[in-house]
Amino acid sequence: MPAARHRALLVLEDGRHFVGTSFGAEGETFGEAVFSTGMTGYQETLTDPSYRNQIVVATAPQIGNTGWNDEDNESDRIWVAGYVVRDLARVPSNWRSRRSLEEEMRAQGTVGIAGVDTRALTRHLRERGAMRTAISTTETDPQALLARVLAQPSMAGQNLVGDVTTGEPYVVGAVGEKRLTLAAVDLGIKSMTPHRLAERGVETTVFPADVTYDQLMAIHPDGVFFSNGPGDPATADAQVALLQQVLAAGTPFFGICFGNQLFGRALGFGTYKLKYGHRGINQPVQDLSTGKVEVTAHNHGFAVDAPRHGATATPYGEARVSHVNLNDDVVEGLSLHATDGRLTAFSVQYHPEAAAGPHDASYLFDRFVALMEA
Repeated sequence: MPAARHRALLVLEDGRHFVGTSFGAEGETFGEAVFSTGMTGYQETLTDPSYRNQIVVATAPQIGNTGWNDEDNESDRIWVAGYVVRDLARVPSNWRSRRSLEEEMRAQGTVGIAGVDTRALTRHLRERGAMRTAISTTETDPQALLARVLAQPSMAGQNLVGDVTTGEPYVVGAVGEKRLTLAAVDLGIKSMTPHRLAERGVETTVFPADVTYDQLMAIHPDGVFFSNGPGDPATADAQVALLQQVLAAGTPFFGICFGNQLFGRALGFGTYKLKYGHRGINQPVQDLSTGKVEVTAHNHGFAVDAPRHGATATPYGEARVSHVNLNDDVVEGLSLHATDGRLTAFSVQYHPEAAAGPHDASYLFDRFVALMEA
């Protein structure tokens, strides 16, 4: 039976508030309010480490109808600070479901609010930008909760990689015959990423974010990978310095999301905070090398500031913007080329591992395998 519903309050840092009903855990939580436009995949969203310290608003009207299973988690826990939905499904119905969304959120101590006009909330965030917010099942006074919201830090300037990275290295073996060895730096990695590489015969050793260059090279990798992750890329100086060592050695490199932002910094470009970011599984991106338009999965609030056209000289070769977002022209990928034009490293801002989809960008893993084999 669904749990008894209590009043819940959501307050944004500009003073606007919404009243709904609680679901999941009771209590109070703070984070940056962002919205995700995916029609499905809420389990992958909630367990994505890139959502550390963020309260996610689901734009899809009904959430929870497929329950919670034991296969689709992208990490070993829920990372979102809170979850906001309009219509919480009363009864989950899916052959893989083991329990309801609410049961899982309650077990993990995640606070949620339902019955909110998420369309109005999303429009507000699009107009005003992502902002600090709180959900409370214990506070009834919006002004009192607002005061606590305003005492919270902004997402800009937060270094959150240490919160989500692995404590010790671990190995994800290749499926079938091992073809290549990869060193992956865990900045908040999603479990589907090494799985996609394993399908292509790649054995991946996943290292903590504070790994040294010598530790990476000790496994004699055919390539290096930087994962997705939360927080402000401007704070990750140690990882940028590590990546510059990798690039200077000419080791093939692939970066996703946060890894794309750090690749941009390593090449000499800046990063900046987007007004409300890109989150969901329906973002159109164009590969400038082929002209192909892909529908892609996103979760980022920061982006790389790089020229959209032409090449930029760097100490490691010529850098180019390889992908752009067709909604707002944001840089969605970078490539690095040797003097003879050969591709030596690349990155994308979105998620080609396709959890929870779509699969348009899966070719990027093949591109990286080919780069390592070359």
